[in-house]
Amino acid sequence: MAKMRAVQVPGPNQPFELVQREIPEPKTGTVRIKVQACGICHSDSFTKEGTFPGINYPRIPGHEVAGIIDAVGPDVIGWQKGQRVGVGWYGGHCGHCESCRRGDFVTCANGQISGITFDGGYADYMIAPVEALALIPEELSAVDAGPLMCAGITTFNALRHSGAVAGDRVAILGIGGLGHLAVQFAAKMGFQTIAIARGESKAALAKKLGAREYIDSESQNVAEELKKRGGAKVILSTVTSGKAISSVIDGLAIDGKLVTVGVASDPLQVSVLSLIGARRSIAGWPSGTAADSQDTLLFSALNDIRSMNHVYPLEKAAEAYEFMMSGKARFRVVLETGQ
Repeated sequence: MAKMRAVQVPGPNQPFELVQREIPEPKTGTVRIKVQACGICHSDSFTKEGTFPGINYPRIPGHEVAGIIDAVGPDVIGWQKGQRVGVGWYGGHCGHCESCRRGDFVTCANGQISGITFDGGYADYMIAPVEALALIPEELSAVDAGPLMCAGITTFNALRHSGAVAGDRVAILGIGGLGHLAVQFAAKMGFQTIAIARGESKAALAKKLGAREYIDSESQNVAEELKKRGGAKVILSTVTSGKAISSVIDGLAIDGKLVTVGVASDPLQVSVLSLIGARRSIAGWPSGTAADSQDTLLFSALNDIRSMNHVYPLEKAAEAYEFMMSGKARFRVVLETGQ
């Protein structure tokens, strides 16, 4: 049997292993993808550290996958060898839970997740169910497309479902791995985009990404600055600090909404009176389905939106993962297979 390289986690909190595995064969309703690039996401720590329930080890992580269909399993309709496809966090749905019955597949109670419930993209090849596939436009390279399958779709989908319309004032809290994409999406969607981050040194980058204004949270009171401008219709939070998120809520306009896609390690603190008096709201947003990923990819291609990436070869996955987890990676980290 032909072999492939794969980077697997043998068990919770164990070191990555670069191994040789047999190239898998697609089964009914699946395809085999020749992986060209796979982004490293902070959520890969669920597999690495064993914090997600029910993971069967050894497991190959990776849910920001871009590649080419290499083989098609039985009973697959509409997909063929040679198509460029991506796979994200959403890896399929059960079809029978309450969410699925209502067509809300991303909140499926029994949903599959690439790199967690089945082997992901830290490998030369992977198997994916057809419902998880998104077409990649020719304008996007594999390295460009990979991070859009999670960081991209999460911010794009949150913004387009936030209730904001073109011309509304939208603030992006944080301009790191998620936020630098969110600023680009918000600007191209026609919002009055305000970027918020720590330090005046990030102002030039924020403007380059498309922000009309920049607020330095180290030297300025963000909520007060937003109020001076009339308040934000939407604040999209991409940061992992509950304290930072809490501090900007009063900068929302009447009927404003704070949407968070970054997972804070500490709880939010908010004045209920502040919410009631101005009809403000706070919401979270998950990523989306494969169709949402495809929309993200197409929007990015049409509007020249790209992730800023640190690229590593597959065999240096352990080093790349540690770089991402250390916080030294300003934006996204991507593995490239060389295929």
